[in-house]
Amino acid sequence: MKYMKNLSLSRLLYRYFPRCFAVIFFSLAFLCCAVLIPAKWDNHSKHHCEIKVCVSNTGIHTNIIVPIENRVFNWHQYLSIDEIGIDHVNSYNYLSFGWGDRDFYMSTPSLANLKFSTTFKALFLPTPSVLYVKGYQIIPNDLEVKCIKITQTNYLQFINFIESSFQFDPNGRKIRLGNGHTDNAGFYAAKGSYSILRNCNSWTAEGLRKADINTPLWSGLSSAIMLHFKSNCK
Repeated sequence: MKYMKNLSLSRLLYRYFPRCFAVIFFSLAFLCCAVLIPAKWDNHSKHHCEIKVCVSNTGIHTNIIVPIENRVFNWHQYLSIDEIGIDHVNSYNYLSFGWGDRDFYMSTPSLANLKFSTTFKALFLPTPSVLYVKGYQIIPNDLEVKCIKITQTNYLQFINFIESSFQFDPNGRKIRLGNGHTDNAGFYAAKGSYSILRNCNSWTAEGLRKADINTPLWSGLSSAIMLHFKSNCK
């Protein structure tokens, strides 16, 4: 009887393993291609690109970096800058914005703090999100950073996307949830749910598309975002 059960199990594995392997193989092949393929091919050239925007890559996720103030937008009017971090600085030159799973982002300052339960819940369950805001005096040089210039119209669309990602309290104020992993950073409640289908890099790609910046067909990897982050301005 035991021999018959083992034989049946072997037959099932022999029958279905090639199919499972094929599904996994073609899924991975599709994702690899989707990383290399741009979301749009008609990336026409533009003029009057005067405003610099940047994207940083931590190796796992991407962050959007924008000037704190320029002639078309001033973050001082929309965010209490001196309350972002515990350093209480009001004179940053740049702000960095990253979006992600609330529990994972706030409890995992480094890979050493990685927990399976938090990671599993973030990937496979719809969970609350958070915005990680960080102030800089200069563009960070300890990360991979790429910068391009875009038009004023595209920049305002870009900023509107970031601004609309914040969650507000009943009084219309942004909700600060806690201190960041460094003195110049803080966490804020964000709109939307994090999942394996919409992760931190997907959020960055959404913002870039609002600014008419090309992104990969599949934007789940930070390296894919950086690969396609190029200027189409003359």
